[in-house]
Amino acid sequence: MGKKHKFDYFDAFEKQTKLAVQEADLLIEAVEKFTEAEKLKEVMERAHELEHEGDEINHAILKTVATDFITPIEREDIIELSQRLDNIVDFIEDVMQRFYMYDVHFMHHDALEFACLIKKSCEALDKAMEDFRNFKKSKKFKQLIVDVNTYEEEADQLYMHVTRKLHTHDKENPMRVLVWSQIFDRMERCCDACENVADTMNTVLLKNV
Repeated sequence: MGKKHKFDYFDAFEKQTKLAVQEADLLIEAVEKFTEAEKLKEVMERAHELEHEGDEINHAILKTVATDFITPIEREDIIELSQRLDNIVDFIEDVMQRFYMYDVHFMHHDALEFACLIKKSCEALDKAMEDFRNFKKSKKFKQLIVDVNTYEEEADQLYMHVTRKLHTHDKENPMRVLVWSQIFDRMERCCDACENVADTMNTVLLKNV
């Protein structure tokens, strides 16, 4: 009988972060090529395919961790990491769905800057995740975590800036303020989601020093 293949949790985590980067790319595409909400369906379909792929990875992780006798890190940390990674892709897809559901008639000029910042956050997290399996010995892992947190801080500042602009420059158009306030809130949540994963990774590091 052949030896049973050992599930690689770190490889699965890396697949999840790479999906997040791909989803962020689609968000940028949706913003840059926007003409009208009705024409977002094609990019939304591709985004949903990535989200479904992420769900399958998450399910595989949760199924395996429930039965594995020995895990490389604590079970609750594996579960938390997997679910938080899954949230990132979900949240980015949610932004694109809001463009469609709210039937936006123009793409706000600050949306591209936010979308690019989301991608930078995902890329920084992906880079940190590539080093996560070596966190006990790595000399650069801590800085990679800091990089993710730095982008989240930039997102906080950008969110405050764009929200104030909405309530000052667009105050005569309350519907525009309402719609874009909600969209920018969800864009900021994507960067928060990246930081949440980084915080969990850092917690794992602290538990194992």
